[in-house]
Amino acid sequence: MYLQLKNQLQNGQFISLEITPPHGADIKAVFHKLAATKLKNKIDAFVVTDSPLARLKADSIITAFKLQEYFSKPTIATMTMRDRNKIALQSAILGANALNVTAILALTGDSATGSNQPNVKGVFEANSTLLLEIIKCFNAGIDYAGREFSAPLKPILSFAVCNSRANQPKTLQKKIINKLKFNPAAIITQPVYDIENAKWLKNIFDEAKEQTKADTELIFGFFPVTKLKTAQFLNSHVSGVHIPQLLMQQLSNAKKISEEKEFATGIALSKNIFKELKNFHCKIHIMAANNFKLLDEIIE
Repeated sequence: MYLQLKNQLQNGQFISLEITPPHGADIKAVFHKLAATKLKNKIDAFVVTDSPLARLKADSIITAFKLQEYFSKPTIATMTMRDRNKIALQSAILGANALNVTAILALTGDSATGSNQPNVKGVFEANSTLLLEIIKCFNAGIDYAGREFSAPLKPILSFAVCNSRANQPKTLQKKIINKLKFNPAAIITQPVYDIENAKWLKNIFDEAKEQTKADTELIFGFFPVTKLKTAQFLNSHVSGVHIPQLLMQQLSNAKKISEEKEFATGIALSKNIFKELKNFHCKIHIMAANNFKLLDEIIE
């Protein structure tokens, strides 16, 4: 799976799909939902979330392992710094390696204050670059303390994230450079909603890549918007995301007619955005909170 994922990333079109584990132990229920769609045949890999928004979900690594077995496609397990210290992070990666889950998406993680569990405290020993550094050590055959492992590990692909928009381009570029220093396999952006934003972002990334000489791919994030309130929420509350005013206005005009018109307009706009992104740079990560039926209408 490691080589399959690496080759697909570097040599061709790459479409990944975000999977959120359930709040429960019936992991396969999510798989059956996806299996009932055509979407499963249109993607190259899965990215499994790690209790997003600090809301309790099934373990990302175990879900990634089960998902990989079920669909015979590579999976990328997300790990956040919120819930683990250095010992737990390294222990989890070793366990994942034993299960042949050899791709890790490093996130700092959402604040624990929004958790649906009582009195939760975030660990946050550092940000996601610590996890990238740990993976770099593992690929060199040592743990974070510099001790050699008793037996060789399978190679690990690391992944990172970045914002898709910033008021100060150089600030965003600096953050990208800090992650490129660890030579991750790819950096996945927050959702992108217009082609000019995509071109701007790729230019910043390409300049950063040239400076660091990293062998890293850029993957555009894509999250379909079919309701005005979703667009407004993303624009106002999700850092690093910008939704063009024209898109907001089109959804607003449609909503005044009917909910059905609003939804149809959102579908059409999302289809167009996805098509433009794919034609410009055919490496995209799709997010839709497990709404696979919706994605079946959008992803051609």
